Amino acid sequence: MARVSISPRRAGVALAALTALLLSGCADKPDRPRPTPAASGSAPAATPTAVPAGDPAARAAALVGTLTDEDLVGQVLMPYAYGDAATKVSPGSAAGNRALAGVDTPAEMVAKYRLGGLILVGFSADDPTSGNQETTNVDNPRQVRELTTGLRAAAGKLPTGAAPFLIGTDQEYGVVTRITDGVTLLPSALAAGAAGDPALTEAAWRAAGTELAAMGVNLDFAPVADVLATRSTVIGSRSFGADPQRAAAQVGGAVRGLQGAGVAATVKHFPGHGHSATDSHKDLPVLKQSRAALAAGAWPPFTAGIDAGAMAVMSAHLDVRSVDPGTPATFSHKLLTEVLRGQLGFQGVVITDGMNMAPAKRWSPGEAAVRALKAGNDLILMPPNVGQAYDGLLAALRDGSLPRARLVDAVTRVLTMKFKLADRPAPELSTLAAPAHREAAQRLAAAAVTVLRGTCGGGVRGPVTVTSSGGRDHTRAALTEALTAAGVKVVPRGGTVVHLVGYGDGAGDLRADAAVTVAMDTPYVLGSAKSPTLLATYSSSRASMTALAGVLAGKAQPSGRSPVKVPGLPATTCAA
Repeated sequence: MARVSISPRRAGVALAALTALLLSGCADKPDRPRPTPAASGSAPAATPTAVPAGDPAARAAALVGTLTDEDLVGQVLMPYAYGDAATKVSPGSAAGNRALAGVDTPAEMVAKYRLGGLILVGFSADDPTSGNQETTNVDNPRQVRELTTGLRAAAGKLPTGAAPFLIGTDQEYGVVTRITDGVTLLPSALAAGAAGDPALTEAAWRAAGTELAAMGVNLDFAPVADVLATRSTVIGSRSFGADPQRAAAQVGGAVRGLQGAGVAATVKHFPGHGHSATDSHKDLPVLKQSRAALAAGAWPPFTAGIDAGAMAVMSAHLDVRSVDPGTPATFSHKLLTEVLRGQLGFQGVVITDGMNMAPAKRWSPGEAAVRALKAGNDLILMPPNVGQAYDGLLAALRDGSLPRARLVDAVTRVLTMKFKLADRPAPELSTLAAPAHREAAQRLAAAAVTVLRGTCGGGVRGPVTVTSSGGRDHTRAALTEALTAAGVKVVPRGGTVVHLVGYGDGAGDLRADAAVTVAMDTPYVLGSAKSPTLLATYSSSRASMTALAGVLAGKAQPSGRSPVKVPGLPATTCAA
């Protein structure tokens, strides 16, 4: 499948020229009519504007020149909505949408506010981002495809209907995975870092992107480009590792894979959430590192993602004391415009982290949206009240506190990204969990398995008893099934104990009599384990359990290297 090839870095000059031309045209028409938004639940009065084919930036600039104030404001908003269908939702979901946006359904939200996109949210086990996931839109792939089709039908009636509606989600794989049933599940980013082969990462993420596209998702809020410089539980195995250069190579592979399948990639969380262990869903993390230290230790993966053509970068709610002390990066012109765009050269779409997170809620939804846009963001993600964010932006535009040039620039960038994604037919749902996709995930998972203590390979002796920390029955069953398929006898008790630990586990979750302890998330807990054999898969996916079974059965040689340092343990006991 052909790649989406236009680099945001290369497109910048053309975009700036087109935007300047457009602004000069706008300046000649100060009295352009500004219609009011449509009534709740009704379609906008305007109809889709015909846009000629051609360069995405040129198409975007042409379309922007036809838009009203309301259209412009709507294009920079990307909220969530309640419900698992576009036009028919439960009474509880309708009530949630009324509180959020004054409408009953997601389709009505798209129409009323002329939205640029919508994020699909949901829950998964051991999810460190659950604090701002206030609903779920995800049940199964067919339902997701029907939902996205309905949303696009609603957006197609807007004046911006010629540009594909953005439907995004956080499909990172590992602990943050919104769509889990019926799809190919990749091992975590940290597992890919342990495998250390960007080609394997690219192939796996291309498979993942194809499946997202089949479900109607065209924007993934992934990959995570944060370097794991701290023992952060909010980032953890979502990161590719602690080495900025090795992580950078992995980020580039993931971006190429996703965008090669026609799904826009978003490298996040700039300027580097892995450099603080504080959870930005609850508090404002402080980064005390010098600017030089961040440039060397945090920014290389972002640069690699940009160089790979990433269409989007997500800004983070982080207080970077060496650059703009006291101002969250989401609202920092210095970080987003001077550093990200100026120093790192990014010319694509900058997207805020969730605006319903605590650091962003220090201001009202309208003021926060205006501040974020003026800092350099182009898309406002998950405002806690859609109507207030919309009204605040519109009022600021009309009273001049939000420069029209900044809004036009943002919308032009958003529409340019949309047109880059245009004319890509969605794959059939039958491509989900295809054998080739499962094989790509399996190869990556197998290359990740790491021995941090014990002999390199050789398997376990005698029957095996699989145990785990609490709440991991599903994973224990998956490993039991994989071991049995590999020819290892599994018994309920009395066998060689293989003990599984995962996200959130500590020393108290270890088992003293385990012959083998396996870390299925960050491997730090292995530093406290007494088992003669210590393994890490960094992931509890089925692919990772199959790979682990191959090692335990003595049929596969573990070749991974821990991408983070575990005190007292080597990166691997296997020779390079």
